[in-house]
Amino acid sequence: MGSLRFLNIKQLSSLIKKKEISPVEILKETLESLENLESKLNSFAHLDVEGAKKLASESEKRMLSNKLISDLDGIPTSIKDLVAQKDMPLRFGSKTTPDKNCEVDAPSVERLRDAGAILLGKSTTSEFGCKAVGDSPLTGITRNPWNLDLTTGGSSCGAAAMVSAGIVPYAIGTDGGGSIRIPASLTGLFGIKANFGRVPVYPVSATPTLAHVGPLCRNVEDACTILKIISGSNWKDPFSVSEKVPNFSEEIKKKKKFKIAWSPTLGYAKPEKEVLEKLNKAIDNIKTLGHEVELIDNIFEKDPVYLWNAEFYAGVGTKLKQVIEKNPDLIDPPILEVLKVAITQEMGNYYGSVFERYALREKMRIFFEQYDLLVTPTLPCPAFKAGLNVPKDFPDRNIVSWVYYTYPFNLTGQPAASINCGFSKDNLPIGMQIISKTNREIDILNLAKQFEDKFIDLNKKPNI
Repeated sequence: MGSLRFLNIKQLSSLIKKKEISPVEILKETLESLENLESKLNSFAHLDVEGAKKLASESEKRMLSNKLISDLDGIPTSIKDLVAQKDMPLRFGSKTTPDKNCEVDAPSVERLRDAGAILLGKSTTSEFGCKAVGDSPLTGITRNPWNLDLTTGGSSCGAAAMVSAGIVPYAIGTDGGGSIRIPASLTGLFGIKANFGRVPVYPVSATPTLAHVGPLCRNVEDACTILKIISGSNWKDPFSVSEKVPNFSEEIKKKKKFKIAWSPTLGYAKPEKEVLEKLNKAIDNIKTLGHEVELIDNIFEKDPVYLWNAEFYAGVGTKLKQVIEKNPDLIDPPILEVLKVAITQEMGNYYGSVFERYALREKMRIFFEQYDLLVTPTLPCPAFKAGLNVPKDFPDRNIVSWVYYTYPFNLTGQPAASINCGFSKDNLPIGMQIISKTNREIDILNLAKQFEDKFIDLNKKPNI
């Protein structure tokens, strides 16, 4: 049999079900790929080879006795180092955290474990998920498989790097302001944050009203498989969505027609010319699929980044207040700078921003009474030099505000995804963001699958 690298979940699961290859053999080849590529990528914060071997052996026994649990049974994956995994460290990409093992699995990890997934370890993240690029004081720089001199984006940097490089078919990331969609865009993947609360979060995040857990993978169908397993109400998360989890895999077969709003800038963003060219081409392609598309550029009256900063950085800053006061040199300097500002907010100003956020959410609810979906660029540019905190062409933006397009939809909590829609002249991926009404992930997935089937070459891979 040829290399298993770049096979998707469906392909690997089919081979396991037919007993043409065992989970132990898949893991062996995964570890060989890891040995060849990890020194170039730096995608893992913590590896658990022995734990993975034990899980693969248990999966192999289920395979041989025809008792496989799910389509993820026997398939390797990783968990971002902002998500709790039992018997593994939870360091948040930071030197400020204790190097000790967790006592619990997050609900998403518990569900993957119960589905037979092979947990390889923890993927790298920027410190506390605070930057939109892929480096941290704890683990250093994670690099982009499409060009090792460039960033993967962040903060789910390791997850994106290992999936894009073909080490694993999917990985679990988090998204508090774009941290799944940003690296998905820069590495050519499909990444989705489902509706706020669709995938329960526990222990409580430092940014509990913004945090999402979700998959990065190489196609839409894989995302459906993963989301179905990790979604659903959990008593540990009071925000978790209690409605029945849709059958995402069935929903993408329906080929619906949508009324779509297309916004090149949301009213304030400054995308590079090449990004707009690819997005305009993607919009033309979407129209050929029979969808109604309307150009509505000014979605927001002003950039809502100040609302996001007030919420996200205040949460992280409060968690780290003692470190900021006593050991500030342990924190990544550009992150320290924004945290210091965030924790000086006066209570009245903070709650003013909270109520502005509710007004923004209501504005988007009303907007989506007229449209099924909103499409934007995911980012204003392709990947740029690793080690930079902000692309050099956006000097007036900070460590998150340069992304422009992603953080508004953490403020509103709506489902949002990034799908590859083409490549730059330098052969770097460019992402298209799709946003839906509350709890309508099925519409994003349906359009994304239609677009993928017709216009995406899934065989195009980084040469690493």
